[in-house]
Amino acid sequence: MPGAGSGPQGVVTRGTTNINRLRRSDRRLIHHPTVRALLRAPAHPLVVDLGYGASPVTTVELAQRLRTVRRDVDVVGLEIDPGRVVPDRDGVRFRHGGFELAGLRPHLVRAFNVLRQYPEDAVADAWGRVTSSLAEGGLLVDGTCDELGRRAAWVTVGADGPRSLTLAWDPFDLPRPSDIAERLPKALIHRNVPGERIHDVLLRADRAWDIAAPLAVYGPRVRWRHAAELLAQQGLPLRPFRRRLRDNVLELPWSAVAPA
Repeated sequence: MPGAGSGPQGVVTRGTTNINRLRRSDRRLIHHPTVRALLRAPAHPLVVDLGYGASPVTTVELAQRLRTVRRDVDVVGLEIDPGRVVPDRDGVRFRHGGFELAGLRPHLVRAFNVLRQYPEDAVADAWGRVTSSLAEGGLLVDGTCDELGRRAAWVTVGADGPRSLTLAWDPFDLPRPSDIAERLPKALIHRNVPGERIHDVLLRADRAWDIAAPLAVYGPRVRWRHAAELLAQQGLPLRPFRRRLRDNVLELPWSAVAPA
């Protein structure tokens, strides 16, 4: 991997960011049972926001949201570009670091819009470097979103490899579920072609969306809930949600979308 060695591992990327850009993944994290357990179990929970970019705003937002689950969670923002490292603020620490995590052993790492700028063959190595530095049972969330955060997709990765894919979008922004393909994480962005599982999943989601068209008069959330129910009835292993969601969400085990 570029930049591998004793210092920060990785390369400097564009660093674009925006206020509230990562709200969809943040919402899922604070309600995800595994993440909630990760934050509540240890005596001193540690979360790293890897590659926060030119502004630390989304790291501060992450800390604020995670502290609704655990008030004393320690959040550290890491940036490989030393010129972007800012003074500590709002109870968040900021440090110089990359995929080696600056020697930290966090329980949760969020890395959004970082690996998207790397070659596809660098993803597995980056995942391995990050997960090898996690605390026991820790997780990496590797994701991508658009500039305003209306469309987001992320892979949850543990020490045993990738576990799930989550797609989340503004119900009023996406004409069809497959339109989120442009924001797939790097591990899948080039796999949306015939013969690949992710391509099949998105086609099936579009078909279910079309079947649910009569419910469009009740809004896109109701329409998507019905479409998701159809997908589950067809055998797609969707993760069920016990609460009504603000976003339209599709979450699958990695085995359902893994590259062929």
